[in-house]
Amino acid sequence: MIKLLRFDDTDFAAAFGHIEHRAEEIPAGIDDTVREILAAVRQRGDEAVCEYTNKFDRMEITAAGLEVSAEEIRQAVERVEQDDYAALEFAAQRIRDYHRRQKQETWLSTDENDIMLGQLVRPLDRVGIYVPGGKAAYPSSVLMNAIPAQVAGVKEIIMVVPMPGGEANDHVLAAAHVAGVHRVFRVGGAQAVGALAYGTDTIPRVDKITGPGNIYVAMAKKMVFGQVDIDMIAGPSEILVVNDGSGNPRHLAADLLSQAEHDELASSVLVTTCEEMAIAVQAEVEKQLDLLPRNAIARSSIENYGAIIVADHIDQALELCNRIATEHLELAVDNPFELLAQVRHAGAIFMGHYTPEALGDYVAGPNHTLPTGGTARFYSPLSLDDFVKKSSLICCSKAGLQRLGPPTVQIAQLEGLDAHARSVSHRLEDL
Repeated sequence: MIKLLRFDDTDFAAAFGHIEHRAEEIPAGIDDTVREILAAVRQRGDEAVCEYTNKFDRMEITAAGLEVSAEEIRQAVERVEQDDYAALEFAAQRIRDYHRRQKQETWLSTDENDIMLGQLVRPLDRVGIYVPGGKAAYPSSVLMNAIPAQVAGVKEIIMVVPMPGGEANDHVLAAAHVAGVHRVFRVGGAQAVGALAYGTDTIPRVDKITGPGNIYVAMAKKMVFGQVDIDMIAGPSEILVVNDGSGNPRHLAADLLSQAEHDELASSVLVTTCEEMAIAVQAEVEKQLDLLPRNAIARSSIENYGAIIVADHIDQALELCNRIATEHLELAVDNPFELLAQVRHAGAIFMGHYTPEALGDYVAGPNHTLPTGGTARFYSPLSLDDFVKKSSLICCSKAGLQRLGPPTVQIAQLEGLDAHARSVSHRLEDL
């Protein structure tokens, strides 16, 4: 059963700390395994990619079979039910519309007569998106990672997705088609990250890797950062629901379980100011658990990393919210806008009783690739900014150089960098 806690419990700090720090310890040996895989891919390319793919995904693949052909994708699209394909297109359009609003243009400032400043915004040339394919298939992850890249103007979007046993998921391939992915490869794990980072004869090297994966994928992304850019190090999913006693306990329980069914390390926490609501939700969670097809996964998550916390007042709940900087925050209260100003850290915020977190996972429009494990203190959701780079523009006229030159020379000399100073002073002398 999901734990019922109170802030004044003597063991509250230890009980909640167990939840808060659940993903901080890396199991022994994972670092070495990932480092070995990445080194092999860097040295042996396709041969190593195929070797590890065959080992971990129970396949017998060669380099020639790594790429999913356009014909395979076409056939997958045809097999998808019309209603399912329409739902993917509906979600894609909303995601596209939302991310278009994030677009930044190149700008120039001529506020000064003798100096022009600006910023040049350019899309990345090629990005790689990692789509999980182990415990479940995630066409939504395809849309959320590929569509912002497409809107940003990325020239080539490369998708990697594990296909255990060689079985492709039609909905994932259909989502790739809807999202404008250019090439798809049937490979996952650390070997896929290595292939995207270093390039092989078959899989092209990319400029950035985005998308969530298991601990091996997360560690691989961390290790290749610098060779390529990455979006973030994604950890287990999490939700925090803040409640003032209003609403339906059945709905709140369902929201908690929507995260618990992801994996055993997912965390689902409700903080409410109402003791009766806490008890009702606890009973509802237990009742609904038995109805879930992924019951074993959800129950493990709920029992180990779930909690219902009774707060003395709503400010206490919001203090906890800011402390843990959760991935998903639901303000399940009568007037969520009254509380919004107090929220400093959260990946995505869901306002009111009619905005369950699942809407954000699929069709609301904002990106569902969010910071986890407290990193919402300094990370943002995946956005258009992840798929562009910016260059500063500076253009001085003679008058501008004469105005900026003397203090530049002065500061360069303060730092003992004479060549810096001379690169300006020589021009000033000639003027």
